[in-house]
Amino acid sequence: MAAVQAPVIPIVGELIRTTPGTISLGQGLVSYGPPPEAMARIHAWPADKNDHKYGPVEGQPELVAALQKKLRTENGLDLDASRIVVTAGGNMAFMNAVLAVTDPGDEIILIAPFYFNHEMAVVMAGCRPVIVPSTREYQLDVEAIRTAITTRTRAVVTISPNNPTGAVYPEAALRAVNALCAEHGLFHIHDEVYEYFVYGEEPHFSPGSMPGAAAHTISLYSLSKAYGLASWRIGYMVIPKELFVSVNKIQDTILICPPLVSQAAALGALEAGRAYCEPHVRQLAVVRRTVLDRLRELDGLCEVPTPGGAFYCLLRVATELPDMTLVERLVREHKVAAIPGTAFGATDGCYLRVSYGALEPSTVEEGLNRLVRGLRAIVVETASKA
Repeated sequence: MAAVQAPVIPIVGELIRTTPGTISLGQGLVSYGPPPEAMARIHAWPADKNDHKYGPVEGQPELVAALQKKLRTENGLDLDASRIVVTAGGNMAFMNAVLAVTDPGDEIILIAPFYFNHEMAVVMAGCRPVIVPSTREYQLDVEAIRTAITTRTRAVVTISPNNPTGAVYPEAALRAVNALCAEHGLFHIHDEVYEYFVYGEEPHFSPGSMPGAAAHTISLYSLSKAYGLASWRIGYMVIPKELFVSVNKIQDTILICPPLVSQAAALGALEAGRAYCEPHVRQLAVVRRTVLDRLRELDGLCEVPTPGGAFYCLLRVATELPDMTLVERLVREHKVAAIPGTAFGATDGCYLRVSYGALEPSTVEEGLNRLVRGLRAIVVETASKA
């Protein structure tokens, strides 16, 4: 455990707590709550004493059936060769996947910048994360992934829309990675947590929908973001059938079963469906445009590749300051918080992840005012002293 990086969100959260009035552009959340259908399910729960007992390890049959319908309709997955497992959030789904496909000492390829909890999970499992950089625009470099494969490689991980960059990977790139995994006998672990949060011309694509992909593709999902259900800890994974015995062992040991009350909320959310999420995503698209317009005022001080999805921007800041030093100064001197890029494996410069999903538009605007003002002051001051 000493080799596992400390989770950065609580660290920055403590800075915010000790600096009252700070606006956080840090943690990845949405500002809205669950749909009424989810709350109605909660108010009707529990219906009888069996609601207080253990349920199936893989999730309640009614919820699994609803997820099957969603996955076939929206993601185009053929589930005949797959199993669905409901988990306590997307992070648990990833941990299940890592433990199911590796032995200690095996390698898993992560694309930098990566989601920090993914890297932490790989290290916790006694495996080695092999970091492959993305392009300057935070897109996949398929040939670099191919070069990184060794005899100990067990999986390649992709996230689209991406956390922390907001990049949306084109269908062709995801098809190429999935085919590469099939060619080398690897699993393609694909995180689709932000599947509804797409704004540009590049649509969301599920590589598990490819013919023949079910045998080597693990698809990860969550209800935390799209349905405002973060505290309820409900995610799910689609796995090849032959992995179910292993995943069942893992989940039974760690969790026994997903909380039944949370599964009730999830079923209500799925009843509301994507139609509930779409107006919120449209509002976020407007906020995103404001964020990008304001950040372009920092041209020359920051580089901001345009994100096509999620609700993040990953800034490259033109300064020699360590990113955590910059984060601390932004909080203490300008009362605005971001997340340091080193947590995501962005180590070739100073990077900041900015999240705009958790705040109302007016608060985002004030947060951006502070961020732009703070970066100008700190970066220019630092340059003048160099």
